[in-house]
Amino acid sequence: MAAPPNFEEGQSTYKPPRFNGQYYRWWKTRMHDFIMAEESELWYVICDGPFIPTKTIGDPAVTVPKIGKEFNNADRKAIKKNFRVKRILVCGIGPDEYNRISACQSAKEIWEALQTAHEGRTQVKQSKIDMLTTEYELFRMKDE
Repeated sequence: MAAPPNFEEGQSTYKPPRFNGQYYRWWKTRMHDFIMAEESELWYVICDGPFIPTKTIGDPAVTVPKIGKEFNNADRKAIKKNFRVKRILVCGIGPDEYNRISACQSAKEIWEALQTAHEGRTQVKQSKIDMLTTEYELFRMKDE
């Protein structure tokens, strides 16, 4: 994976890599590594979604979300991870990308919105691969 031309950004270990709308795959790899180095559990918030504290009530046991005043310290700590990784993502994008993700409520939603916008959905990627493979297989050298 080649670095973007005219790369002038510093290699700070304190600031997340900046994404300006170009070289998404390069930024994505760097952001993944930055988040993992910050705290590996933050990456699982992106993969699995935010933690939602629940409680069990009733005779036939039913699980329902807790309300804010029912949260314990462990719940608050787990909830905070979504906001930490969300802050890292928001600080790592420019204003145009921010407009794309401003309505997202979780870090997972932000990551998926950026991925869909810049890489497409899995089906789209697979169809592009299939199309290019077919084009390659049909490639023939002309007699001349």
